[in-house]
Amino acid sequence: MSPRWEPNPNIRRGRTVIYTLHAHLVFTPKYRRGPFTDEILRRCEEVMRAVCADFETELVEFNGERDHVHLLVHYPPKVALSRLVGSLKGVSARLLRKEFPGHIRQYLWGDHFWSPSYFAASCGGAPLSVIKEYIENQKRPG
Repeated sequence: MSPRWEPNPNIRRGRTVIYTLHAHLVFTPKYRRGPFTDEILRRCEEVMRAVCADFETELVEFNGERDHVHLLVHYPPKVALSRLVGSLKGVSARLLRKEFPGHIRQYLWGDHFWSPSYFAASCGGAPLSVIKEYIENQKRPG
């Protein structure tokens, strides 16, 4: 790494890449029903941390309310965010339905736990305006 750079624990290194990629994800249960209790959210976080570890991804922050969950993930460029999301939703749905069947059946029916859609936003680092200005001010050869 360049000696001009201060060490930053958020900047990770791979064999051929240096990166810091963060995504804010929001998942809602099917029909936006509110199946989450504190106990279920705690278990959901445990499951999602394990899935992230399998993807060599860090679940930086997790929280939720009765009808949705928020995740902040730090992931490497080799991970396709859509695959990570599919795994997070699939594994958590299967385990939560298995471990809390009576409670979840009151709110959700059929084979689905999560809504098929999700919210994803890239986040962290400098604002886009600062990056745009930095790129504009590069010393282009004449």
